[in-house]
Amino acid sequence: MSSSFIRPVAVQIGRHDRERVIFDVNDAATILLRSVPRPTENRKLAMDACLQVLRGEAQTPVARRAFVTAALEAKILRSD
Repeated sequence: MSSSFIRPVAVQIGRHDRERVIFDVNDAATILLRSVPRPTENRKLAMDACLQVLRGEAQTPVARRAFVTAALEAKILRSD
């Protein structure tokens, strides 16, 4: 099972940082860990979804949707 997103997700961490394109669950989990420090429920759900995909317990679109929700909440989502 692939952990790649069908459609990448663009995020911008800081106001002056370059936009980053997230292509898969690994990248999404890294962003959640390093760049979304507030421990919100959406962040936790997105981390859980990423881990479930990596363990083969969930489909990649589930993690993508959860990541987009967490990125939107953290105000780092560029477009979707």
